[in-house]
Amino acid sequence: MEETQLFWYALKVFYNKVFDFEDLLQGMGYETYFPVELVRLTGEDHLRAARRLATPDSTRSQSRFVQAGPAIFRRKPVVNSLIFVHAPAEDIPKIRFEIEGRGFIYMTPDWKQPEVIPDRQMGMFRMVASSGADGLQFFSDDDITRYRQGDRVRVTEGPLKGAEGYIKRIKKDRRLLVAIEGFVAVAVSFIPPQFLEKVTQS
Repeated sequence: MEETQLFWYALKVFYNKVFDFEDLLQGMGYETYFPVELVRLTGEDHLRAARRLATPDSTRSQSRFVQAGPAIFRRKPVVNSLIFVHAPAEDIPKIRFEIEGRGFIYMTPDWKQPEVIPDRQMGMFRMVASSGADGLQFFSDDDITRYRQGDRVRVTEGPLKGAEGYIKRIKKDRRLLVAIEGFVAVAVSFIPPQFLEKVTQS
């Protein structure tokens, strides 16, 4: 039996309800992803989150919190109104129906079909975005266009080994920018040149 092929698609979420979309799409059996930063909660915020996690309510998402021992973190989306879903192409009409009026699936420039995000781009972006590296900075597609494209390079050593992106000057600092082209990018603090190799453009 032939295995169903899955593709990554980007969804625009109205009213920044990314957690509602996450619950909906995961409830339908799909993998989802959107970049977040973890904000540690203290004081009353910590107590409220602890009570919420201790008394699950099916009408309220628990997914916006992460608990690590006694510490509780709030997941904060770093790019508003954007979520990615991993689904078969034949399921797109069903997803469209479920999100109608609350968001939409990004289409190709000719508007003939949904935009498919290459697995390689998604994998490298997720690796960097979830690495916990110091100085991560996220950009929406509108922000990316403000920065001049530089040399395309590959990281050869360290925790980000294998990541590919562009060297860009952002606020006078040279950074490595790893992108899901057309949607979102993450900039990494300076990586020593000896840990980079230039990638030949095809």
